[in-house]
Amino acid sequence: MFAAPHHLFRGRSALRKLVYAVTFEALGVVVATIGLLVMSDASAGNSLGLAVLAATVAMSWSFAFNSAFESWEARQPRRGRSFGRRAVHALLFEGGLVLILMPLTAWWLGVGLWLAMVYEAGLIVLFIVYTWAFTWTFDAIFGLPEAARPA
Repeated sequence: MFAAPHHLFRGRSALRKLVYAVTFEALGVVVATIGLLVMSDASAGNSLGLAVLAATVAMSWSFAFNSAFESWEARQPRRGRSFGRRAVHALLFEGGLVLILMPLTAWWLGVGLWLAMVYEAGLIVLFIVYTWAFTWTFDAIFGLPEAARPA
């Protein structure tokens, strides 16, 4: 039987965040590339290039956002990560990211802001589901961070 390596990150918050961000973005490049190929007229190379650039931006955002979220989480009287808390996490993360990525998408693909917003909206829906599922799976494998562990 598979034993979850919960102990790997105990007391290593920065390492946990780094592993989370790198793994999330590596898989996210695949998800975004496929999403862009389906939605736009962009070539595979352009889709992959934008996905890699967006992943680089998103990794920085992920580290900053998750640090702030866990800081907030540590001050909450109720510990754990409910469905609602995970949903709020995913919505806030993606909302901030789209504000950063929409102008970048428009420039990279040579489209207007409206079309870039349409592409981003499609990617947001895709990534909200992906973010929730990835975070749940990551926590199931590696355990909750210290800030979210029940007392």
